Amino acid sequence: MRRLIGLLMVVAGVGVNGSAVLAQGPAGNLHPEREAVAQVEAVNPFGQPSSRTLSVDEKRAFASAVDLGPLRDLAVFHNGRVKILDTLARETVSTIMGRRDFMDFKSREDGKTDRYRYDPLFTMLDLAIDPAYYLDKPLIHVGYLPLREAYLDAMYADPTEHEWWKRLGRLKPLDLVRVGDEVESRLGLDQPMLRGQSDVRTAFQLYRESWRNYLVVAPASGEIEWHHLSEYGPETAAGRAALELGAAWRAGDAAKANETIRVLAAELPAINAEFYPTTRRALESAYNRSNAFEWGYWLYAFSLLFLLLAFGTGRKWLAVAGVTTLFAAVGLHAFGFVARCIIAERFAIQNQFESMTGLSLFAAVVGLGIMLVRRQWLFGAAAAGVGFMVLITATQTGIPGVRVEREAAILNTSVLLKYHVTTVLVSYGLISLGFVISLFYLGTYYATRGARMSAAVGGDAGAGRAMPAPVEVSAHALGIEDEAALVGPARVLADLDKALMIVLQLAFWTLGVGILLGAWWADHSWGRWWAFDPKELWALVTWIVYLVVIHLRFALTGEKRALTTAWLSVAGFVVMLWTYFGVNLLLPGLHAYA
Repeated sequence: MRRLIGLLMVVAGVGVNGSAVLAQGPAGNLHPEREAVAQVEAVNPFGQPSSRTLSVDEKRAFASAVDLGPLRDLAVFHNGRVKILDTLARETVSTIMGRRDFMDFKSREDGKTDRYRYDPLFTMLDLAIDPAYYLDKPLIHVGYLPLREAYLDAMYADPTEHEWWKRLGRLKPLDLVRVGDEVESRLGLDQPMLRGQSDVRTAFQLYRESWRNYLVVAPASGEIEWHHLSEYGPETAAGRAALELGAAWRAGDAAKANETIRVLAAELPAINAEFYPTTRRALESAYNRSNAFEWGYWLYAFSLLFLLLAFGTGRKWLAVAGVTTLFAAVGLHAFGFVARCIIAERFAIQNQFESMTGLSLFAAVVGLGIMLVRRQWLFGAAAAGVGFMVLITATQTGIPGVRVEREAAILNTSVLLKYHVTTVLVSYGLISLGFVISLFYLGTYYATRGARMSAAVGGDAGAGRAMPAPVEVSAHALGIEDEAALVGPARVLADLDKALMIVLQLAFWTLGVGILLGAWWADHSWGRWWAFDPKELWALVTWIVYLVVIHLRFALTGEKRALTTAWLSVAGFVVMLWTYFGVNLLLPGLHAYA
């Protein structure tokens, strides 16, 4: 582990997520370098940590009694932007532990294990004040499985113990130091392994030196960098409060800690108060607390469930519940998106996570709008489906860009970017809406094929039969009020086809305009209109799929035309997914930042 410890002070060519290793294209495409730990000359503002630490029970009791509320929205400068301590704490804990919060374990006499979770802000402060507590705790996340197994093979001979730690995914700092040299001597130098080691180094560095990140004192002017808390010694109220907080914290004195927390929270904003941020801190705190995108996908899921049940039963109250929930989902989703734009001080569509939250919001708004205009809640179900599908992917699969950070310089060269990316994302949202509607069409088509064949064989006698359930409920979803219009599956399929074509035509035109705007922006930013970049080519291929749909609409007739359109909509969605994800992740090009 000597090599590991020796590199703890160095951010070894990659950021926290190792993104620099994967970056491709011109220098302007690269994301600004991220520093896990601020490179400042400073000392621990909370005083020298002690080798003596609290027990698990004492730590739990202290965590329950200490009030961190006054500190939560204090401003801190980190990685090129001013954020709040709550945000920094979430990022710190996520980087070190690979999860949202620290989980502690305590064995009981009956053989069971108690689990305790801690507030990320408490954990970040605790790492700086009482790091000795974590030496033998499951702390350092080792995400790359072969690297984790290499460490565990050297640590544990018991297969049961080995498997438990393997599933947990986090290892003890002491164990990593103990076996580090042995393991590293046997490791390969392939890219994933190097990235895995880099992530471990970054986590270790944060564990040891997170106190360097307390740049919490506003500058005296807009041109001067923020100051580290340790610059204000015990002769100042803020410096004295920080030292007293550290002493009370290590002693487990919650009452004294709460008193010094209130003093510190009052003193820091008073230093250079005219340059200290105000309202934006409250907005970022609300953004963090709301978890808008995660609660949003749950609301979309409930909306989709209600509307599909209404689709299957024809019950009006289910449709009302679904539409109401959809409005709530779109409102929460919009709050999260707008708040992120204000916090980031830019239109938040400049990385994979942001573009997905924007895409799903645009799709939901368009679907909701069409639903209201045409009074057909099928569009609402499609909007809810897209919102759920995209948001759950963005929030639960580790998509890059979750943190609000500075973005690649090339993305700030022209206002055209906003129009280009927004238009393309709207088109992708419409393609997703079309995909969901095409599933409704295909489901209705194949579910009613037997009924349609019977009606065709029975002639006029079949026309007088009661409507099959799937047909009747499809008519409800399409807003067909006239009972005389319920003439069979053909009517429902025709209306579904009409709904699908409304969305696909919008997708065709918006994607075409988006590609043209992209060419205009490329000429402005890179000095050429077209470079046969993989992203450009596959966007064009996606557009061509829908061009084929339009041409086939003229070449085919009847049921075959609508069925072909539905299947091509599914194919177009798959091609769009490749353009959106596959090209970004697997093919080198000028759009490596996206």
